[in-house]
Amino acid sequence: MTSPSTSTGDLAFVVRTIAQTAVDNERAFGDLDAVAGDGDFGYSLARGFEIVLADWDTLVSDSPAEFLKKVALVVSKRVGGTSGPLWGTALLRASGAVKDRTDLVATDAVAMLRAAAEGIKARGRSDLGDKTLLDALIPMTDALEQRLAEGGPGSGPAELARLAAVTARTAADATTPMQARRGRQSYTGERSIGSPDPGAVAVAVMAERIADEWDAHERREGATP
Repeated sequence: MTSPSTSTGDLAFVVRTIAQTAVDNERAFGDLDAVAGDGDFGYSLARGFEIVLADWDTLVSDSPAEFLKKVALVVSKRVGGTSGPLWGTALLRASGAVKDRTDLVATDAVAMLRAAAEGIKARGRSDLGDKTLLDALIPMTDALEQRLAEGGPGSGPAELARLAAVTARTAADATTPMQARRGRQSYTGERSIGSPDPGAVAVAVMAERIADEWDAHERREGATP
């Protein structure tokens, strides 16, 4: 079955939305991290993605892989703490998943997300169940992959974006009763129980914003000569 088509414009929209969401939610992400961590997650993420937005015109490329690689380098260098290496690695691995491709399809999105998750696993020595952003990212990727394999109604870009958002939110909420096994929050032991993982919540909030703004994005793309 043919996978729904996407475009480099879709990829740029997703990355820009992720960056803007990180900046807009600096305080919310930081407050959540302060419950059982050091509270710098929101600040670190926002400072790095501010640079991505400021340098946007120099980062955008007709090559998806080159674009993601450029963003990855900025994030790796500019996002502080442990988040920089993890998010940078995720973007760099996503870049490698679409190397030499110019036209993307929905299955490429799954491949990029899967590669990003594997990169985070390796860099953070973490996995599903450790109470990290992987606990939202992996279920979201699994849900998208399953929907695409099934095909039929509900496999268009807007529907896939909504599926990603709903799945990520449910998975992020499910981290609340977990005890953190990796990252700064793991240092607090049982104090990490009772609040959701900030990274998982960030993935959910970003996915929700992408879904909420997808229709407007498609209208803009359709109006572009």
